[in-house]
Amino acid sequence: MSHTAAARTRSPRTPWPTAFGLIVVTAAIIATAVYRSASSSAHTFTEVAPGDHAGTTTQADGVLPDGATVFDEYPGVANLDPDLLQALRKAATDAADDGVEFFVNSGWRSPAYQIRLLDDAVAKYGSAEEAARWVATPDTSAHVLGHAVDIGRSDARAWLSEHGARYGLCQIYANEPWHYELRPDAVVHGCRPMYPDPTHDPRMRR
Repeated sequence: MSHTAAARTRSPRTPWPTAFGLIVVTAAIIATAVYRSASSSAHTFTEVAPGDHAGTTTQADGVLPDGATVFDEYPGVANLDPDLLQALRKAATDAADDGVEFFVNSGWRSPAYQIRLLDDAVAKYGSAEEAARWVATPDTSAHVLGHAVDIGRSDARAWLSEHGARYGLCQIYANEPWHYELRPDAVVHGCRPMYPDPTHDPRMRR
């Protein structure tokens, strides 16, 4: 074969600048895919607030940070029924004279937050029936309506257990010493007997 014929049969070489460009583009595509994968994983497992068991729910859904009080303006507090909030703040002001501070673990919740808490309860207790003793559905929850508050710390709950009725604040369920709702007639007649747990409350059967 002549030198000229051999030259004609060889594959043309890719110019160096073109090959280098292909390498750069490929590396950029791989880096982008890895970044998106990592970002997706981080979003799935990031908690949005201390004590939040509801995954992607935020303060706008009623999630409260540790140390929230009845005087704060977080949506979980500010969106409570106005009469309930007024009674809580009056009681908290008087309790402060006894050296007791009211902290709020949970107040108003969005339906989405309530659903996530219910899902967590089913996973924790093993069945919907057992979970119902602790967490209501969004359709029946007094929290979603802004009519219930969960008070933190034992000294505040003990104070409310003794003095809450004079403000219309009553513990509703025997198994939930933190859960209080407003019962205006309690100011005169005292709080009514508690239900053993939410499954005995007729409101939960709607």
